[in-house]
Amino acid sequence: MLRSHRPQILLNEPQRRLLMQLRIEGAASRTRLAELLGMNGATMTRLTQSLLALDLIEERSTNEAVARGRPTVPLSVSGRGGWAIGATPHPGWLELVIVDFRGTPLVHDATSFDSPDPRVFAQAVERRLQVLAAAHGFMQGKFLGMGVAVPGYALPGDRSRRIVVDRIAGWNGVPLAELIGDVLGMPVWTENDASAAALAEFYQDGVIGRYRSVLTLFLGHGIGGGLIAERDLFLGEHGNSGEVGRLFPAQRERPSGIDLIRVLREAGVAIDSLAEIEGLLDKQAPLIATWIARVVEQLHLAVMSGIVWLDPGAVVISGALPLTIIREIASGISDMLQDRTDGYRSTLPAVRASAIGSRAVVVGAAMIPIHAITSRSSTI
Repeated sequence: MLRSHRPQILLNEPQRRLLMQLRIEGAASRTRLAELLGMNGATMTRLTQSLLALDLIEERSTNEAVARGRPTVPLSVSGRGGWAIGATPHPGWLELVIVDFRGTPLVHDATSFDSPDPRVFAQAVERRLQVLAAAHGFMQGKFLGMGVAVPGYALPGDRSRRIVVDRIAGWNGVPLAELIGDVLGMPVWTENDASAAALAEFYQDGVIGRYRSVLTLFLGHGIGGGLIAERDLFLGEHGNSGEVGRLFPAQRERPSGIDLIRVLREAGVAIDSLAEIEGLLDKQAPLIATWIARVVEQLHLAVMSGIVWLDPGAVVISGALPLTIIREIASGISDMLQDRTDGYRSTLPAVRASAIGSRAVVVGAAMIPIHAITSRSSTI
C-alpha cells in the first residue's frame, strides 16, 4: 500500500497569499510581491525563505539588472513542491493524472475499470500508482494527496457522501474520502466532476492571471457547472453550486453529449460513445450544426442567469465533446450575448472555449490538493 506519504502542508495566511499571487503573476520579484501584498521587505524575506525551504517556490535565473548592479531575481511557483493525483471513474475505464506543484500534468493514464464498488476503485488506483511511480521515478513520500472527481451531488452536511450515477451505485452515501484515503494511505478530497473541471479551467494560463471569478459549463455525458468566486471554488450552502443539469430534465432535449448521441442514433448513425463523435464531424456536419444551434439557445439563458447573479469575469465552455464543437458553442453564446438589445451597457464576460476539454475533470481533481494548500480560504 502507498502508506508512506508527505504530511499535509499547512501554511499560514501570508504564505498562502504569496503563493496565490505568484500563480497570478507567473513570476515576480520580492519587491514587486511586497508592493502587491502590502508587506515590508523584512516580512517578504521571511516569507520567501520559508517557502523556498519547503520547495514550494523557486528563484529563476535572469539577466536583468537594477541600477546598482545587483540582479533582480524573480520568484515563481516550483514544480518540486510535491505531486498531486487526480482520478475519476468513466464507463468502462479509470482515468488518472499526476501533476507537479505548478499544476503541470506529468503523467496521464487510462486503464480498464468496471465496478460500482469504491473500494475496488481505490485498489485499482493504488495498483496503477505503484506502476506509475516505478516507471517515472515518483517518490511516494512527495505525493500531496489525491482528488477524486465524482459524477454526483453532495448529501446535506457531508460533502464526502454523495448521490451518484447508476453505474457507480456503490458510491452512494459512502464516506468516500475516508474510504479511498484508507486504501491509499494519503489525504483524499472528493468533488463533483464539473466543479473539478472549473478548477482546472481557472488554473490555465491566461485565466488565473486575468480573472477573479469564472463560470464554467461542462458538457459531458450530462451537463454540469462550476464557479470560481474571488479565486476560490464556490460550493454553495450545501456543496452543490453549479448543478446546471437540473435546468434540463433528462427526459427532454438537453445540451449534453448523451443527447447528441441520441440525435445521431435517431438519424440512423451507429454510435455508442462520445469518443466516436470526432470521426463524424465531417460526415454528419449539418446534423451536428443543427444540434449546436439548439444547444447555444439552451445554454444562453443559463449563462445569462449566471452573469446576472454572479458577474463573472469569464465564462468557460468545457466538456468531453470534440474541441471543435466546444469552440462553436462558445462562439455562438458569445455572439448571442453581444447581440442582445436590452440596452445593458456594462461589461459582459469573455466567453472562452476550453483548451483542455475532456481532461479538465481529472486535471481539476489533481488540482484540488494543490488548491487546498494555496487558496487563502481553502473551502475544499
